Amino acid sequence: MLAVRLFLLAEGADRHQRETAVADDGALEIRPGLVIPAGELNWRFSTSGGPGGQHVNTSNTRAEVRFDIAGSPSLSPAVRQRLLDRLGDSVAVAASDRRSQARNRELALQRLASRLAGALRVDTPRRATRPTLGAKRRRLDAKRRQGARKQERRSRSDDD
Repeated sequence: MLAVRLFLLAEGADRHQRETAVADDGALEIRPGLVIPAGELNWRFSTSGGPGGQHVNTSNTRAEVRFDIAGSPSLSPAVRQRLLDRLGDSVAVAASDRRSQARNRELALQRLASRLAGALRVDTPRRATRPTLGAKRRRLDAKRRQGARKQERRSRSDDD
């Protein structure tokens, strides 16, 4: 298996290093126990835009991978429902950053894994807490200072 290091730094994602494993047959492991077979990934290749001369115009280096969430038999019902709620019926990711189609395929798989892992992440609910006594005192002191500051301005402008 070829291991690809992936850092999930998107909003709401945890900042710990996470590995996504891509098997030689193209299967994508999102997390332990959740593997998407290569047959469920639909690939499309096209020419990349931007500068690059003749190479860009003749090579299909842009890679786009599409995953049909609604029709995937490899997902459990709970995982499928969570992905449908957060991402919709299907998810598509494209990569045209590199000149090599193989490298763009790897980048597209990384981005797809990142998007799916982010959608599967469960946020811990916030527990309500009370402000500390020190926080209350600091807030009231700040209000008093602000009021005194405004009072000083008011009395100066009245003398003119």
